[in-house]
Amino acid sequence: MAPAAFDFSSRFTWLRIGLALVWLAFGLVAKALNAVPRHRRIVARVVGDRASGPVLTLVAGAEIGLAVWLLWGRALAPCAAAQTLMIAAMNGLELRYARDLLLSPLGMLAANAVLLALAWYLALAGPWAV
Repeated sequence: MAPAAFDFSSRFTWLRIGLALVWLAFGLVAKALNAVPRHRRIVARVVGDRASGPVLTLVAGAEIGLAVWLLWGRALAPCAAAQTLMIAAMNGLELRYARDLLLSPLGMLAANAVLLALAWYLALAGPWAV
């Protein structure tokens, strides 16, 4: 299936791009390129130091994959569901095992709630929604 078109006069296109950039920034820049070393320390709290590198690489790959999926622009309801599951799992683990390493636990939850609200809006209200 071909990617969805980019209609730059549509708010849905810009929302797709914006959400993709968030996932790309966190996956590629913060995690894969290690621009935010705190992310590895958080992962190490959950899985241990030895596994933290490979697990962080998997998380980074999943986040980059979500960015690509958003840019592809197809099956956005399953994409929103995947984002919801990923954020719920990551936030739950971070709050349980690495709360002291978080800059702002409440801020993180609020920002992620907004991100997920936008992801679901995109999936359910966009021109591709059924």
